[in-house]
Amino acid sequence: METCRRNTVRRRVLSLHKTCRKYFGECMCVTQELDDLLSSPVLKESVIANCDCRILLDMRKYANKFDEIQELLGLSDKERNQVLSINRANDPKRRYKEVWIGLGGVQSAVYATETSVEEYLTYTTEESEKMQVMELAGKLGGDIEAAIRQLARERETETES
Repeated sequence: METCRRNTVRRRVLSLHKTCRKYFGECMCVTQELDDLLSSPVLKESVIANCDCRILLDMRKYANKFDEIQELLGLSDKERNQVLSINRANDPKRRYKEVWIGLGGVQSAVYATETSVEEYLTYTTEESEKMQVMELAGKLGGDIEAAIRQLARERETETES
């Protein structure tokens, strides 16, 4: 029974990807847990095989599994080296993270992504920073935007000093 369900899911996912591509669309699969990809035959066989654009973030914590990842994603040795170089030699004077983008095995590179202080404060997942924003917003009558603008100005002033 499990095999039957798995095959049905596999066929539906594959059909979705093919239909999407037929109409010049692009399906996306996003995960924070690489084991989701490595352990799922459905994803291995239908999703990954149909993805021409791949975006990878810092993979240091998966360095010991990278042979399996490289094989799964069909990365060349050059692409493997690019991915494993992410965030290894960042400029300490700038606040940015690196990302690897590979396009169909034809072109790939590591890019720096840098956000403004306002963007950073809007999307941060650091609990202490979120609390700082919310605490200031409370003092400003619940205005989160004003709190973010004020904190950003303060941080920029600190950086200039």
